[in-house]
Amino acid sequence: MNSTALVFPDRATKPRARGLTVVIDNGIPLSHFQDVVESMGSLIDLIKFGWGTSIISEMLEQKIACLCEHQIGYFFGGTLFEKFLIQRLLDEYVAYCQHYGCRYVEISNGTIDLSNAEKARLIADFAHDFRVLSEVGYKDSDRSLHLHPAQWIEHIQQDLASGAEQVITEARESGTSGICRSNGEVRFGLIEEILASGINSDKIIFEAPNKEIQTYFIRRLGTNVNLGNIQMQDIIPLETLRLGLRSDTLFTFE
Repeated sequence: MNSTALVFPDRATKPRARGLTVVIDNGIPLSHFQDVVESMGSLIDLIKFGWGTSIISEMLEQKIACLCEHQIGYFFGGTLFEKFLIQRLLDEYVAYCQHYGCRYVEISNGTIDLSNAEKARLIADFAHDFRVLSEVGYKDSDRSLHLHPAQWIEHIQQDLASGAEQVITEARESGTSGICRSNGEVRFGLIEEILASGINSDKIIFEAPNKEIQTYFIRRLGTNVNLGNIQMQDIIPLETLRLGLRSDTLFTFE
């Protein structure tokens, strides 16, 4: 990448265990998807087929074939898991994931009424056959605001202890819930309490769907922070933030 004399921060290389960029596909056309993966595959660690878009997409198998060709992992959004769960179709969900060759699954309770203890038991079950990414936080902003920081910490620790490989902190694709307030402001106090708890930040994927949130986490945790819900058009802009090639982080690494 770097053919100049410029000095950059020590960026983890693929296959990465930290510094993950998790991109969301919200149902873009196949040709666009293929162009993005072929052009920027070295910057993408995982792709999430957002919420239930995989059910609607008529080109899902072609997209997955493209990801496999470029050795990029993929998984289905947690809301789809919740849809199968409330209809008591977990066996069918497992079969669905296996049919599409998923190595990863996202286990969440962002919308449905499911205690974290029950979610943790499901994580333990799925961890036998999949690499589990769990999610903490709720889609509803008011509900998330009433989840005390101590509960966030407890739920993250519980998920990791149950077999989750990493825990995603909810922000939605809009950046208006979970670790963010409804106006889009990061809940700085919550993040500081999570970081002060002793949880390894490499085990957390912070949803960061816009530049302001991405900039905050890179300034706070460095170039190799794990970030999720990254839009397709933001893959290269995010990498420039990680490397101090954008004014927002230019002095972060100097």
